[in-house]
Amino acid sequence: MAALVGVIPKSAFAAILRKSKPAKVLPSKALHFFNPHTCEKIDVSYFAKGRYSPAALKDISYLFRDHRTGAIKTIDPHLLDYLYGISLKLETRSSPFHIISGYRTPETNAILCRESGNVAKNSLHIQGKAVDIRLPDRKIAAIRRVAVSLKKGGVGYYPSDNFVHVDVGDVRYW
Repeated sequence: MAALVGVIPKSAFAAILRKSKPAKVLPSKALHFFNPHTCEKIDVSYFAKGRYSPAALKDISYLFRDHRTGAIKTIDPHLLDYLYGISLKLETRSSPFHIISGYRTPETNAILCRESGNVAKNSLHIQGKAVDIRLPDRKIAAIRRVAVSLKKGGVGYYPSDNFVHVDVGDVRYW
């Protein structure tokens, strides 16, 4: 055996060792949502075996739809990863995120913009890259603190309306 090892080039021997290591298992990711406007809920595994599930993304996009118009836009999977990170840090994987506002049509966003000084004219909600959330068993200050610590995008804090805005745009806080 020693003689054989001496004949095999080191790079080939290293390749044999690399191939014999067990394959890294990618985690699956699941989230739980409740839409208080429609009373719909979903418990869904949106990422498994190293890829996003198209069926799960479709179901999530439906739940995140503009509840005023029924319009649907595909929700950015990075936003779901952001929510998954929040869920892990807060240890609330079985508690549903309440979706206060997910996707908004440009028309809905314009109406909300006129009614409130807190709505951005070019909100990332229009692109499916933002969501306003709460978790009933957590204080929104805790949600905000965790979202800020992850540094994955924007975080807006609305204590008087009892929700936190998270998006996958530039890292910023308000």
